[in-house]
Amino acid sequence: MTSRLSVRDLSLHFGGIQVLDSVGLAVEPDTIVGLVGPNGAGKTSLFNCISGHYRPTSGSILVDGVPTLHRPPHRMAELGLSRTFQHPALQLDASVLDNVLIGAHTRLRGGALSWALRLPFTISGERRARQRAGELLDHLGLAGVADRPAGSLAHGLHKRVELARALLSEPRLLLLDEPAGGLPHAEVEQLIETIRAIRTEFGLTIVIVEHHMGLISALTDRVVVLVQGRKLLEGTALEAQRHPLVVEAYLGRTAA
Repeated sequence: MTSRLSVRDLSLHFGGIQVLDSVGLAVEPDTIVGLVGPNGAGKTSLFNCISGHYRPTSGSILVDGVPTLHRPPHRMAELGLSRTFQHPALQLDASVLDNVLIGAHTRLRGGALSWALRLPFTISGERRARQRAGELLDHLGLAGVADRPAGSLAHGLHKRVELARALLSEPRLLLLDEPAGGLPHAEVEQLIETIRAIRTEFGLTIVIVEHHMGLISALTDRVVVLVQGRKLLEGTALEAQRHPLVVEAYLGRTAA
């Protein structure tokens, strides 16, 4: 079986600083993998390489067996890859619905001229996208705020809006960058249930960068631990939490 995501010997340098050092990762279809590690471990940098925002110094990345290193970020959706960001990149003065519809642009036919001329196939494509966006907003509990400016919503709802936008591109592989960041405990529990539901309903393979170990323990099939740009451990969430080197990396001391 071809891995949904394969990262091989990936290294990334910024000037004289080594951010990632020969990182390898294989994510099988229909699994949830957690990517954890202390601040500065290289987790988001790895996400940025996978999603085309950074060009690695060496190594390879394949999505369903297709090399991705020369694809710009806006063409990753063609391979079924979508992502969220640690800090949701929303247009705060635009409506929630319009923010979600941005996720459809990589899937809709036609270039800028076709859209400017409002050719029939662009109109029908937009109509389908709006219908699907409405369904996703309803699924994520956002139907009641679809017409409100995104900037008027609380932080936790921003993350749901961004999740809806990512899902609108119909991904097979979804990268979630700190989806629980800044959320109170009750909302984290809701988020766990939401991720479980979308994984099942949409048949997703998911990779999560997250510091909230309760979420990681509840959701993931496997965990990869990065420390100083290197892969320290791969195993279950429980194995990661009990490993002395992981405890030392997080807390600066050895495990009791």
